[in-house]
Amino acid sequence: MVATRRPSLTGLRREAAGCTRCPLYENATQTVFGEGRAGGLMLVGEQPGDQEDRAGRSFVGPAGRLLRELLDEAGLGDERIYLTNAVKHFKWRPRGTRRIHDKPSWSEVTACRHWLEQELEAARPELVVCLGATAAQSLLGRSARVGALRGSPVALPGGLPALVTIHPSAVLRAGEDRHARRGELLADLELARETLARRGSRKRPKVTSA
Repeated sequence: MVATRRPSLTGLRREAAGCTRCPLYENATQTVFGEGRAGGLMLVGEQPGDQEDRAGRSFVGPAGRLLRELLDEAGLGDERIYLTNAVKHFKWRPRGTRRIHDKPSWSEVTACRHWLEQELEAARPELVVCLGATAAQSLLGRSARVGALRGSPVALPGGLPALVTIHPSAVLRAGEDRHARRGELLADLELARETLARRGSRKRPKVTSA
């Protein structure tokens, strides 16, 4: 029997650069693939925004800066972290000279799941955090709802543990409720830290006295 080779993140990134699995590539600058360190925490957002589309990197805009700030506050700054999105191309609509985010359709999310599933296999995370409804629905099914799933780990198909929380862009849009929403996201990231710590303690070999 020939062993199946696990995909590499470098190879997947190269392959995804020419993705035409849905029409979104036609109006996007480029594919924005995930990046970071494998083997620890994987955070999945919705799609790249305007700044990510231009830079070709995930989470480099305002929401990404807030996320990194909160990861540090939650004690996750030194963890192995891989950042990606459920959809790899920026979907937008024009408003004057600006490109405004437009929510991806279910067919677009489904088409891009091909890449997300391979990223999961290649990145080998200990825990996945779904940031927002699109990420949750991509990995847990179309009926997944953030409000119903927040606060405790759920299992992805195959058994990998995941947490569901709000997207950092929801904090930025929250207006007068911004402080409260920021606290919600921080609490969920602290839960991610605790979940990783528990999984790590189960993996440590028991020390026996001589």
